[in-house]
Amino acid sequence: MDSIGLILEGGGMRGAFTAGVLDYFLEKGLFFSHVYGVSAGACQACSYLCRQPGRGIRVWKNYLNDKRFCSVSSLIRTGDLFNARFNYDTLPKELDPIDHKAFDPDQIRFEAVVTDLRTGQAEYLPVRDMIADIVAVQASASLPLISRPVVIHGEKYLDGGVSDPIPLQKSTADGNRKNVLILTQAPDYQKEPNRAMPLLSLRYARYPAFVQALRDRHVHYNDTLRLIRAEQQKGRAFVIQPDQKPEIGRIEKDPAKLEALYQIGYEKGKALYPALCSFLS
Repeated sequence: MDSIGLILEGGGMRGAFTAGVLDYFLEKGLFFSHVYGVSAGACQACSYLCRQPGRGIRVWKNYLNDKRFCSVSSLIRTGDLFNARFNYDTLPKELDPIDHKAFDPDQIRFEAVVTDLRTGQAEYLPVRDMIADIVAVQASASLPLISRPVVIHGEKYLDGGVSDPIPLQKSTADGNRKNVLILTQAPDYQKEPNRAMPLLSLRYARYPAFVQALRDRHVHYNDTLRLIRAEQQKGRAFVIQPDQKPEIGRIEKDPAKLEALYQIGYEKGKALYPALCSFLS
């Protein structure tokens, strides 16, 4: 789809909803010229763009209780709750290989949203190779406090959701006349100020711009929600999201809950597909 952006919000394990929607898109052979992934949204984009239905949810369900995937012991040993070597090397190369040759970066531009620790600003790192550039996805999904900063070309990055959780303005600036957004919160959701700000301020005291971005995150997020509604009224945005608050933890350990949310996403994608086709046309 030329000049139409696909925007994938993060949200930790709420990304199971995104996985379901994307698998329905794969079933229908639906792709977009530009894909913007934030945190878990960037992770789920990888299986979608490599045309591997089922992989996104399968990886989470199969390994979420594996200590190599996510554990306090990993956090203590490596500084990452989600073990970086296991998740971005062992898993995609050996245990559940990503079909990186199936992704054509000349047909689809994929960018992972990250936050520069020094400036507190969003950057949009191109992913042209799912193996060589997977570090950009890692950076996008590296959450404050439970992840080490990811160094790319000498700069330190963390979670893209801090600076641009729903990159609608970026997509519009890139020339996309319409946008499809897969969100992981219910329609009535409003982000509140971060209650962990005292701890975050202490942990990242050397990076005042990043601390300010964390402090302002809820304001930016809620402003973006208002922009999305305005774009919907103008016929330029199509939103797919859960009808109700997902009953799932940000770091969920119950595979049955992940599967249930995945199915909700799949069925929501299926139900909205006729309206989506009308929007795209």
